Amino acid sequence: MTTTDPASVAREIAAEAARAYQEALGERLIGAYLLGSLSYGGYAPAASDIDLALVLADADGSSIAETTASLQERSPVHRKLSVFWASLPALREGRDDGRFPALDRLQLADHGLVLLGSDVLAEVARPTASELLLESARFAITVLATPEVTAEFREPRRLLADTVWFTKAVLFPVRFLYSATLPTGRAANNDEAAGWYLSQPDAPAGSLVRLALRVREGHPLDADELRPELAAGLVPLYRYYIEDQLRRLKEIEAPADLVAAFADWDERLG
Repeated sequence: MTTTDPASVAREIAAEAARAYQEALGERLIGAYLLGSLSYGGYAPAASDIDLALVLADADGSSIAETTASLQERSPVHRKLSVFWASLPALREGRDDGRFPALDRLQLADHGLVLLGSDVLAEVARPTASELLLESARFAITVLATPEVTAEFREPRRLLADTVWFTKAVLFPVRFLYSATLPTGRAANNDEAAGWYLSQPDAPAGSLVRLALRVREGHPLDADELRPELAAGLVPLYRYYIEDQLRRLKEIEAPADLVAAFADWDERLG
């Protein structure tokens, strides 16, 4: 590495990874692109991933996982590498034939930075606001509404010790809430989402959200500081989010099982 600035180090790792994927994929790799906070700003070394997008000529990503695993073994910072990939035909049609969720496809279209290869960003189909709402809702049910996570809300352990998990657990619903207010769909970053959330007169858990932002910026996790904030704010934050999502899901006539899953989640938190 030629610099000690965390964001610059992360960008160097992204460029190094892009070259490794180019070697592994050869002419099948159309381009590699920087995503996330390294592309639109706000990289936080304590919590941010190194997001990289690969656009392929076809849907064969068989060598990507092996290359990623090899890269992640090189250093603790390399372990932050998070790779999204799909074929160019799929991206043009607005679908995912690899590992490329709708929100990350939107980030690619809005904020992607070319690391190597062709600039095809203008060809990426932008997902609709409804598609983003449905995808974020399914993510929330799959990742945040599990019995293990719900139990953690009541008796936190990992939340008190894992910086990345703490910041994501608090800021995911904030970002989802804000993104749902943008009618055309747009990839929102944590700072603008939190700024919007904290301006809402009825939004609970403001001090918890502010603390999560401070932790992202490098403020150390302190169990004695976090425990009362989590006890007072985490469940109200999530019930506020769930109430909003239930209303929006019903408005777009979302699948009944998804609406029921949110209603069940709200009951379990209540």
